[in-house]
Amino acid sequence: MAKPVVDFAVSGTKLHLIYRPRDDTSWVHDRFAAGALLVIKGTFHLTKADLVKGNATPDQNDFGEELRFVVASADGEYFVFNLEILPVGVPVLLSKEALPTWEWFSAEKKVSVLGLAAELKPSRIVIGGSAKDAIPISEYERLVAQFPTPYELKRYVLTRLAVVFREHTDAKVDAEAKLRKYVEKRVTAKPKDLIGPFRQLEVAKYEFLLAQLTMMLQAENGYPERLWQSQILDIVRLLSPKYIAAFESVGIRDTNTGKRRQLDILLVDVSGHVDVIEIKQPFERRVVTETVYRGNHVPHRELSGTVTQVEKYLYHLSRWGKAGEDELTNRYKAQLPAGLKIHIVNPCGIVIMGRDHDLTDVQRGDFEIFRRQNKNIVDIITYDDLLRRLDIVLKQFKAGR
Repeated sequence: MAKPVVDFAVSGTKLHLIYRPRDDTSWVHDRFAAGALLVIKGTFHLTKADLVKGNATPDQNDFGEELRFVVASADGEYFVFNLEILPVGVPVLLSKEALPTWEWFSAEKKVSVLGLAAELKPSRIVIGGSAKDAIPISEYERLVAQFPTPYELKRYVLTRLAVVFREHTDAKVDAEAKLRKYVEKRVTAKPKDLIGPFRQLEVAKYEFLLAQLTMMLQAENGYPERLWQSQILDIVRLLSPKYIAAFESVGIRDTNTGKRRQLDILLVDVSGHVDVIEIKQPFERRVVTETVYRGNHVPHRELSGTVTQVEKYLYHLSRWGKAGEDELTNRYKAQLPAGLKIHIVNPCGIVIMGRDHDLTDVQRGDFEIFRRQNKNIVDIITYDDLLRRLDIVLKQFKAGR
């Protein structure tokens, strides 16, 4: 088996790069004599001064048709590469335990792997060893093994061509699908489990919220309305963490009369957009009537009235426009992240009230029709909806999914 053109070997405290030209080595010495660099695989920049003693001239070559260069020196548990030999812009350290090949440094078409990595702006590149910022050797080997091959690069080019050709011609090959299939075969990296380290914390959180809501519903008469609203609002925000702030008793302008209206709670999301929420104590109240009106179970008056009230708030908020955004931003800027501005853009409403656990199938169907009729403006959530959501999320976390 032929030896590789580029190889590495340890000699005491030095790491040697071994270069075996396909022809003799005389042309390399001629190049050095002319004061030129030897650039190997677009990565290593070598001079005559880097030659190991015995490689200085053709007739002093102790290693046959190969040249040896000192490319790195020992420092603790690492070899540190000469910055002029490996000029990627950041220090490169290689564990003494590593057995590198030229593929660790150079990809196809003379592309410097570490040069590309340096474009990500790390303070240094460490391969193997015990340093905190070290890339494990096994991980680095897997990375370089998955670098694009000439075939894969061809597939990328074909995919770019296909974007235009399939639009304007009768080209039949789906180049993108072929590329995706090929990459999926080669790239074996698994996504990192981001949830795992927090799973037990999430389970504990949702167990607590479910127990808290269950207890509140069993003793709802013992809660003043303000305390009830505050507790339910906390549960809603923990279930939907996009809301970063909630302001109570918010005065807004009635654009028809010029007077002021006061909405109970204004929600602000991470982008500064606002929504309105109304929270009513359930008092074991069903959301639709037991009796029927023309064959239908209709929403209780309090539910339909609350939905109408929220829709009016949304109407006045939207008409208030830029003037309202500026006033609300100025009013609450001390309670918002620095620089965040409030935006009024198609605000939505949320109504939390009533129970549905003991509805008949007919009642449930009529309620769902009413709920969906209003869903594009107001989301109607029962307390049993909240219980179900908490229970499902909790089961999902416990199942490890």
